Amino acid sequence: MTVKTKTVYEYPDPSDGTRVLVTQYWPRGVSRDSVDEYVRELAPSRALLHAYRNGELDWPRYRHQFLLEMKYEGALREIHRLSKSARDGTITILCVCKYEDQCHRSIVRDLIVAFDEE
Repeated sequence: MTVKTKTVYEYPDPSDGTRVLVTQYWPRGVSRDSVDEYVRELAPSRALLHAYRNGELDWPRYRHQFLLEMKYEGALREIHRLSKSARDGTITILCVCKYEDQCHRSIVRDLIVAFDEE
């Protein structure tokens, strides 16, 4: 199983496999053909996103809240689907954030990998 992460602004590479965008909003300047799938169910809610961007939540609290959001049926269904897909080939989780260490895409990647281990 290979699940990678990138910012959506990085050029597509054949080693990316299936490129999956997990944002609440479509990013400016990004063409639709640079992404294979757009999965909003794996994006933070607008309220959570705004609270984090406005400094109302630090990273640990944001991460905790995001993990709670990922327990809903739609998110779980997509995590399961992508986990199955990653068994057959590489998938790359994309977001607009520049740095992975404080971006939900790294959490999504970990959830997909963990789902496969269950």
